[in-house]
Amino acid sequence: MTRVRWLQAVAVIGATALLMAASCSWQMGSRIPEGVPPPAGDPVPQIDTYASGRPADQLHQWAAERAPALGIPVTALEAYAYAARVAQVENPDCNLAWTTLAGIGQVESHHGTYRGADIAANGDVSPPIRGVLLDGTGGNLEILDHDSVSHDPAVEDKGDEPYARAMGPMQFIPETWRLYGVDANNDGDISADNIDDAALSAAGYLCWRGKDLSTPRGWMDALRAYNLSDQYARNVRDWATAYANGHAL
Repeated sequence: MTRVRWLQAVAVIGATALLMAASCSWQMGSRIPEGVPPPAGDPVPQIDTYASGRPADQLHQWAAERAPALGIPVTALEAYAYAARVAQVENPDCNLAWTTLAGIGQVESHHGTYRGADIAANGDVSPPIRGVLLDGTGGNLEILDHDSVSHDPAVEDKGDEPYARAMGPMQFIPETWRLYGVDANNDGDISADNIDDAALSAAGYLCWRGKDLSTPRGWMDALRAYNLSDQYARNVRDWATAYANGHAL
């Protein structure tokens, strides 16, 4: 992950902040659930966040020691920990913990394993994970995907559907990914279907939306921006708290 790419993402986030704020119904007087923010969990070792190759590989031993008890694939846990470490280096005031990223990853895609998907050593998730069609029915938003980048090859031909689907292990919609996506594993590709890229992109998004995730208000602002649902935030909180305590729910 290059410093330039991270800063570009932050700049784009700033440019879209007013638009996103206008669509968010989270009010300052809204009740904050108990147990927010969840604990930070075991500290992530210091690493070279600008290392060549896949920087998250530096965290293999740390992740391998914890993954079995947590029920998280080692590669996914490396990705969450690396993203949290980058956030700490680049934006120390954010205070984003890997446990929050892991909680989101569990709720969104079972850490990239939804419907039998596998995670390769470089973080690529296959087959691609896609959410429901966002066509305005069934209580879903209506979101167009003009470039058909989020099509689901399992159920449709590319170009057949004008509507978007959430993409990848962290479930980004196409427009959000276009604005926030970063290359975390230095392979030259910015892919929502790579758990390294997705986790680091989620970290940048959460840090901008929540400012300081060590505070109850900041954590809830970030989670409500990610998914405008109190139940979603509680689910992430519960999984993150379990991970901080060294086990799955």
